[in-house]
Amino acid sequence: MTTQTTQTTQTTQTTQTTRTTETTQTTQARSTGAEPAGIGVARSRVEGRDKVTGAARYAGEIPFADLAHGWLVLSTVTRGRVRAIDEEAVLALPGVLAVLHHENAPRVNDGVVGALGRPDPIVEVFQHDRVPHAGWPVALVVAETSEQAREAAEALVVEYDQEPHDVAFYPGRPGVYTPQDTEVTKGDLDAELAASDVVLDASYTTPEQHHGAMEPHAVTVRWDGGRLEVFDSNQGSKWIADDLAGLFSLDLSAVHVRSEHVGGAFGSKGLRAHHVAAVMAATELQRPVRVVLTRRQVFAATGYRSPTAQRVRLGADRDGRLRAFAHEHQNLTSHLREFVEGGAGFGRSMYDAAAHHTVNRVVPVDVPTPTWMRAPGEAPGSFAVESALDELAERLGMDPIALRARNEPAVGPVSGLPFSSRNLLGCFEEGARRFGWADRDPRPRVRREGRWLLGTGTAAATFPSGVAPTTTSVTAEQDGTFTVRVTAADVGTGARTALTLIAADALGVVPEQVEVRIADSDFGPAWVAGGSMGTRSWGWAVMVAARELRERLSLASGDIPPDGITARTDTAELIAALSQKERYSFGAQFAEVAVDVLTGEVRVRRLLGIFAAGRIINPLTARSQFTGGMTWGISMALHEEAVRDEAFGSHVGADFAGYHVAAHADVPDLQADWIDDPDPDDPVGIKGIGEIGIVGTAAAIANAVWHATGVRHRDLPIRPDRVLLAEARRDA
Repeated sequence: MTTQTTQTTQTTQTTQTTRTTETTQTTQARSTGAEPAGIGVARSRVEGRDKVTGAARYAGEIPFADLAHGWLVLSTVTRGRVRAIDEEAVLALPGVLAVLHHENAPRVNDGVVGALGRPDPIVEVFQHDRVPHAGWPVALVVAETSEQAREAAEALVVEYDQEPHDVAFYPGRPGVYTPQDTEVTKGDLDAELAASDVVLDASYTTPEQHHGAMEPHAVTVRWDGGRLEVFDSNQGSKWIADDLAGLFSLDLSAVHVRSEHVGGAFGSKGLRAHHVAAVMAATELQRPVRVVLTRRQVFAATGYRSPTAQRVRLGADRDGRLRAFAHEHQNLTSHLREFVEGGAGFGRSMYDAAAHHTVNRVVPVDVPTPTWMRAPGEAPGSFAVESALDELAERLGMDPIALRARNEPAVGPVSGLPFSSRNLLGCFEEGARRFGWADRDPRPRVRREGRWLLGTGTAAATFPSGVAPTTTSVTAEQDGTFTVRVTAADVGTGARTALTLIAADALGVVPEQVEVRIADSDFGPAWVAGGSMGTRSWGWAVMVAARELRERLSLASGDIPPDGITARTDTAELIAALSQKERYSFGAQFAEVAVDVLTGEVRVRRLLGIFAAGRIINPLTARSQFTGGMTWGISMALHEEAVRDEAFGSHVGADFAGYHVAAHADVPDLQADWIDDPDPDDPVGIKGIGEIGIVGTAAAIANAVWHATGVRHRDLPIRPDRVLLAEARRDA
């Protein structure tokens, strides 16, 4: 850890009110009737009023003088080369300023590797004439208005030399391989399967899925005094700044990225083609340029969750003790870069068995590169494993919760490491009590309300609780307030509010005395909003810096100087000193469904999630994160499915008319809560909650559909036509 206490100049300092010590500040706060701290107390978002009144500006809304607008032109073929671009006709249209493409665009460095690895190769736009997949950017049209840019982009004629393509995905297709470090083995799987009294061998599939953030991707770029200024919608401003610097051979200090407000991200808002194209245009025109993607362009060019094909094999004794656990997971990737969805990792921390074999495999085809999407790996992996556990419980004649309890591990099933904390069974116990599980008739297809068949199901959830180095500064201002600066990203999670509460708690003041400034690359390196690691990583740094500052103020004599007193922290050494343990959040999902076997409609009537997720900073936004993930789980189970036309290689219905997501009418009586999950050895106690809500939800719903109908659905989504087909086969 590096901690420095310094006096710094704050250009935004406007008041000269003197506060001499932390004790004085706290006393004055209490005299107003307010109490310091506030962790564990529900609080509205500090920026909530700005968002609901429209005062909060997003990347596509910030006003600039002399602003030009860019519109991406995406390929209409799936594989081939650009033969010609008729830019002259478009340049003659009203307001058109430029047409950038592979023959005239600035050059960028290829193979740049940033803090999170190599960016999606789609960022290397306009560098060659090749088209590796449908939706590849082939040009950017820039005009005085967005309407002029769009009209010109749609008028641009691009000629291609088309080549045969292949976008098909199915289990075991040619070209499948096992990437490095994706296979984990313990014990003799074949021997344990042979010795098992009951063996389950089942296959499951999930379709291509998309992020669907409320705010489409947008960026505004300008040069100011020799510095590249980027106003963006992203998950990590320093991440974007460093990758742009690498691509354009700029000093790191020459790129400044800000992302004050983000309307959802879920893994898709890293560096993308529109960033690079906007920088190129701003450089060529020497004026600000804005690029905002349409919803169809978002589907085509910003990543997605790969479809998966999974096989689960379980071997157990008659009493339910697992002898063998095997999970094979296959996803597609592009020919440009390998992406592993990682679904086979789900079971490595969940269930004890004498033999474990888990492996992730990929197959490259002519599609865009997949990317992270809420609970990458765990979301599809949990559907397969938790469905298989339910099937095994049925064959054994055991209660599904009892089967999971029978195979609860004392240490990591594969690693052998101790758990930092693990209260999965506590989640099941509390969830079962609230849900009324004890009154459940385990027999399928016995509950009915008119033409509706009713059923209940459950599944376990887990997600890693990681942490990454982060720098931050906390400044005591003359007026008795405190300013926190950290390159965090609030993508709608309430992170800004959580950090305010953490800082206030560490300083011993009321939250109203703390201003948290985030999403500015000038604030230094920090983890991104991803992997359910954001609040844990940023919060740890804020806590350490705030405590250091509080100690400094308690020893200070005299007034705070006009430029304030600042403590700076880097948590790299603290994180390196953490003991080696398995660190996870856990949860139990419960679902009740109604199935109309005449129409095939499935309705989720009740959904309950109980979680063990460490220290909950703000119950209001935490519950929102849990229920948001669970709602997405409903979507995953019943609605979401992106379809690629194998003949054309592109999406069918790449919009919210064709890609269905859960609407308000689909969301039932939905409740989320948590149980105590202390970890006395963890210095911060925070675990990730942004992704675990979706984990296991689809499996709980699928298991409930089986309980209602007596028919297993191993392919998502559980569409009405699939329900009707299953009924027909059952009655045949």
